[in-house]
Amino acid sequence: MGWTLALGATLAFSLSTPFARLAIDQGVNPTTMLVLRFGIAIVLLVSTLQLTAPDKLRVNRRGWLVALLAGLENGIGVLCFFWSLTRLDASIATMIFTLNPLLVLGLLALRGEKLTYRHLIRIGLGLSGIFLVLGPAGHIDWIGVLLVVITIICIAIELVVIQWYLQPYDSRSVTLYVLSGMSTTIFGYWLWQGTEWHNPGWPAWLYIGLLGVLCTYFAWWAIFTGVRHIGSGQVAMLVPLETLLTIIWSFMLLGERFTLWQYVGTGLILLSTILAIQRLGQNRKRLLLAGTPALVRFIWRRDLNKPPD
Repeated sequence: MGWTLALGATLAFSLSTPFARLAIDQGVNPTTMLVLRFGIAIVLLVSTLQLTAPDKLRVNRRGWLVALLAGLENGIGVLCFFWSLTRLDASIATMIFTLNPLLVLGLLALRGEKLTYRHLIRIGLGLSGIFLVLGPAGHIDWIGVLLVVITIICIAIELVVIQWYLQPYDSRSVTLYVLSGMSTTIFGYWLWQGTEWHNPGWPAWLYIGLLGVLCTYFAWWAIFTGVRHIGSGQVAMLVPLETLLTIIWSFMLLGERFTLWQYVGTGLILLSTILAIQRLGQNRKRLLLAGTPALVRFIWRRDLNKPPD
């Protein structure tokens, strides 16, 4: 049961970027798409908690305020990532985003932690991979790359906020309030854009519905339930699979293709990610998983701080 849910969540998360690109290709404004996606997910999440765990809808003022602020900040990252899909192939954006753990290693260094040669090897592999993914192609949109980089920075900040301030709180409550903060930022930007709206047609509605129900609501519910059955360590091992699946869907659904050098770069980036995940048995494992879904990271940090039985 646990592995089935974890694999289902991995599959659902991996479809998010290709489905979003398909909706954008149908003429949907990325901000409008996100307003609908997160609106659907929040309604379903609140309804589920109201039926199954109504006490999780309420946390103290400090908890909801910090979670909301983390969501408000990460809403910028979400907007940047999905707007980057108007400029980059979904597979390219995904590979850049996979470098998330390298930024976390950089943050650790800024906090005074010494970088070992193994850290440097991982960083070198990741940067070499991203050079091969971006450089040899010769036609990369650097504004799109910048948008993905902003996304990575925003998620790294969210990671630090959740780790430092939200450890005592239930992950379902944190997820709801972080999601609400993200939705507030997205909705505010949508209003600032002039509430752009047109009926996108049934194919786009299908993709938006799948994003809201499958890739957001179901994926987070499944990952939360799966962690409770098999543990967060086993779930996080599926992160490279999620990246690989996203690339496969981008090839199958969007007709994207890599050059030979981009395949080599993809392999180096995935290797760098796998090496980072192998450090899960060490004390800093919770910081090296910045590329995993936010809910998995939060649950893992809670597990690490639980006293032994």
